[in-house]
Amino acid sequence: MTESQSDDEKFYGSEDRHDGGPCYMVPGDIPDGKLHTALGQLCFLQSDPYFRTQAFNLDMTDRFLMELEYATLREWSETERTPPQTYFLNAQSQMWIFAAYELQRSWREWASEIKKWSATGGLNHKLVSMKSQAEDFSHFGIEAKIDQLEEVIAKPELVHLIEAHLDYTYISFKRLEFLRVALAKNQVSGKQKLIPSMPTHGRINKECGALDYALQNGKYIIGEMSRRDVADAIRELDLIAAPPLKENLASFDAYMKGPGNEIFL
Repeated sequence: MTESQSDDEKFYGSEDRHDGGPCYMVPGDIPDGKLHTALGQLCFLQSDPYFRTQAFNLDMTDRFLMELEYATLREWSETERTPPQTYFLNAQSQMWIFAAYELQRSWREWASEIKKWSATGGLNHKLVSMKSQAEDFSHFGIEAKIDQLEEVIAKPELVHLIEAHLDYTYISFKRLEFLRVALAKNQVSGKQKLIPSMPTHGRINKECGALDYALQNGKYIIGEMSRRDVADAIRELDLIAAPPLKENLASFDAYMKGPGNEIFL
């Protein structure tokens, strides 16, 4: 063990920390700003001042929460009791998940609208409408969207890039949406009459300290997901690889629907 290893590396070991599960990097090994940079790759996210600011906020609070998660895990391991700060971690984790969802939902909504307007020939009409709004007062958000629409009109091939980026992020977003609906609404995504059991109860992950929430569809648990999983999915976004096939996305949707509808209101 070298002198340069962080406390977390010494506590968990820097090599082969996991047995078959996902490998969570310790915070010190994650480059500053990586989450913000990864989100900035998405078409028209970085050029929108509000999306860009929210991505920066997610990155800043992610760093704070990772430190809190590891501190919680360390105390839990040492005392074999649930640390008092776990309740604060649970609250902050859920708030972070909500913010991550809203940013991605808003971006996907705007990207999907551009795709729709391009297909129906409505890009120029929307551009004229936005320009009329910007005549009355200065509005950074509208001005940014005007620039984006003008870019798509000048470069129609951008629509294909937008569609690819929507596909790249589809699975991670849908998983996030499933978790967000359970946490915020005590419902199963797409099935308002189904009630998940204890959706806000998170268990301390033994590898990274984040709280694992059950993804429950009726009486079936179809997986677990933590705030850290959401953050890592963003950081690991690879827009160079081929986008997922449409049939693979359809297969994922079928899996997330789950096998049963047993628990109803």
